[in-house]
Order: sequence, then structure tokens, then C-alpha cells
Amino acid sequence: MAAKVEIYSTNYCPYCRAAERLLDNKGIDYQAYDVTHDSAKRDWLVKATGRTTVPQVFIDGKPIGGFADMQALDRQGRLNTMLGLA
Repeated sequence: MAAKVEIYSTNYCPYCRAAERLLDNKGIDYQAYDVTHDSAKRDWLVKATGRTTVPQVFIDGKPIGGFADMQALDRQGRLNTMLGLA
């Protein structure tokens, strides 16, 4: 079963686009949230993740970090399992 993936990003963030491309290349559907002008959602992200940067990626409701974190999980072979691909 495929995982539920959510990505919180801004419209000017190249790492956000890279994270979306990584998911697209794996054929993963995800819900994207643009928080460019949403200070309430940005405040929530900081509380939920402890981070002020975007993107912030959640897999099945669990924050996994940003693009570098997702890329590291992919290199370790753990991302596919988390996404329900393995």
C-alpha cells in the first residue's frame, strides 16, 4: 500500500522542486501545500518539525525532514520502504 506523502513548500524554493521531482520520478502521488504566504501554516510546521526551512516532507504523518534528508534516505535504500515501494 502506498504511503500518504505531504510536502510543504514555497513557490521560490529550488530544494522544494527537487523534492517534488524525486517523488515524481518514483511515481509517488503527494499532496503539496504552498506555505509561501501562510504564516499560520509556517508556525505550525516549526512546531511540528522543529525546523524553519522548507521543504518539509511528511510520510504517513511523520516528518522526515527536507530534501537533503529525503535524498539521504533514498541513498540508504530506506525511502522506498517508507513510501511503500519495497
